[in-house]
Amino acid sequence: MQIQFKATKRDAQGTGASRRLRRAGQLPGIIYGGSEALPITLDHNELFHLLRKEVFHSSVLNIDVDGKKETVVLRDTQWHAFKPQVLHIDFQRVDANQKMHLKVPLHFIGDDVCPAVKLGGCIVSHVLNEIDVQCLPKDLPEFVEVDLSALEAGQSVHVSQIKLPAGVELVQHGDADPVVASSLKVKGAADAESEGEAA
Repeated sequence: MQIQFKATKRDAQGTGASRRLRRAGQLPGIIYGGSEALPITLDHNELFHLLRKEVFHSSVLNIDVDGKKETVVLRDTQWHAFKPQVLHIDFQRVDANQKMHLKVPLHFIGDDVCPAVKLGGCIVSHVLNEIDVQCLPKDLPEFVEVDLSALEAGQSVHVSQIKLPAGVELVQHGDADPVVASSLKVKGAADAESEGEAA
């Protein structure tokens, strides 16, 4: 699914110009990467609603800037300290032939039917909710699924155990293999078990 939206090139720059744009319901932004940085103006309400969709943060996006198509990914947003308002937004151009590096959300399945929950009286804790991947723009997944249906009591699932889609590689940070999800004994269940053993 390709997300598309419109923008216009922004000529006036600086704090005062940005403030005037925001008062008019517009959102200042920038597209960088490639040949030149391109200051743009977007409709605040449209972008505010798009930013609430998970897929917007981990997809290749198409921006129509005055009729010229730009292929980008979202890189950064600045929010107002207490108002539901986006102050500035950054996009980075992507090249169809160059691998890109992006955070992708994790979707967990099977944690309600795994042995840790069904038999072990555990709860499953999701430790990470996104991972760093690199791939060509065409291979970018909207999310990565983590199947927890075989998770046993006391076990954890690590990043290295996640099955990634074709063409997608994990970006490792050092030698660490972080925990993605783990099963934790519920205190009440553990106490009941030890009382049963004592009896």
